[in-house]
Amino acid sequence: MRIASLKAYEILDSRGNPTLRVKCFLEDGTVGTANVPSGASKGKNEALEIRDGGNRFFGKGVLKAVRNVEDEISKALVGKNALDQWLIDKTLINIDGTPNKSRLGANAILGASLAVAHAAANYLRIPLYRYIGGIFARTLPVPMLNFINGGLHADNNLDIQEFMIVPKGFEKFRDRIRCAVEIFQTLKGILKEKGLSVSLGDEGGFAPSLSSNKEALDLLMMATERAGYKVGEEVFFALDCAASSFFDEERGIYKFEGKELHGKDLMDIYADYIKRYPIISIEDPFAEGDYDSWREFTSKFGDRITIVGDDIYTTNKKLIREGIEGGYSNAVLIKLNQIGTLSETLEAIELTKSAGWKAIISHRSGETEDTTIADLAVGTNAGWIKTGSVARSERTAKYNRLIEIEEEMGI
Repeated sequence: MRIASLKAYEILDSRGNPTLRVKCFLEDGTVGTANVPSGASKGKNEALEIRDGGNRFFGKGVLKAVRNVEDEISKALVGKNALDQWLIDKTLINIDGTPNKSRLGANAILGASLAVAHAAANYLRIPLYRYIGGIFARTLPVPMLNFINGGLHADNNLDIQEFMIVPKGFEKFRDRIRCAVEIFQTLKGILKEKGLSVSLGDEGGFAPSLSSNKEALDLLMMATERAGYKVGEEVFFALDCAASSFFDEERGIYKFEGKELHGKDLMDIYADYIKRYPIISIEDPFAEGDYDSWREFTSKFGDRITIVGDDIYTTNKKLIREGIEGGYSNAVLIKLNQIGTLSETLEAIELTKSAGWKAIISHRSGETEDTTIADLAVGTNAGWIKTGSVARSERTAKYNRLIEIEEEMGI
């Protein structure tokens, strides 16, 4: 079935900033719709989204990207077979002609890529996860839920960006989410008891000001146990340090909890966390260019925990391959808008899994109600998804979609 036209809209993301919605219309009237997310903590090698500049929306408008979709991108895709995703994405990459999608904008390109995929799935009358993975799409992911926000995701004094719970010890996805909700509500009660803020950060987790990063982990321990779950058996913890955000690149120093530290010093702190708490995953423990620290940390702890690269890889095959060869980590965070097309994202996942590494499908801090990543996680059997807390509808939409998929599969 051939593409008839594309239409784009300027909508709002979860931070109240403009983003794109793209609709793909097929010749038979079938429509596919996709919304594009945006991140706050970004790697240097991410594909670039286009913003308008000027005074409108404080320069964050996306009308240029809207025009790119409706003009150049639409003209290039009209008449093409919507069922040939690789051809669609290759066309998008070629007409942009830049290594980082900076001419047309990664937001415009990704919106078009995903809208076509949704249209194709709708035309075939199958869910997106089945379109992506066929009969092999069968694995519901373990969620990594951001319950305490810090760093660039919250207006508080915590250096670490995300303190997550991982309800790994349950067979059913619906039971993983029930566990998470009960711990979340228990944590809210504990924070109130202690006179701490229960306001929410960008990803739906609480954003209290605490005395230390350890206090955040202690609160997760307390909430898990009080909710009646077994720490280290049913529920585990994960961190996203986003270390580039507290790294002084000129001096090669990390500024952490009021101290100036070298990579080895920071490594000792993480080692203490791993010893004290049931931590099974640490994301971006070091700055994206601090390769020696990445390599040493993975060598020491890679057989015990998942060490996830986000900023260091930006869902880019070339960078992931370098990480595999260099032994920098043992997992990759996968974000669609870091690379800009569905096909390139699938290639990044395939490369990651071929190395025996984990691929963790991820949202962005600026999200919408779009649920594409839920289907992507199931369609690729990634096994893991990171999409925020169990509060704020742009986060819960993904979990609700996964509950729906589990019901559809009858598992």
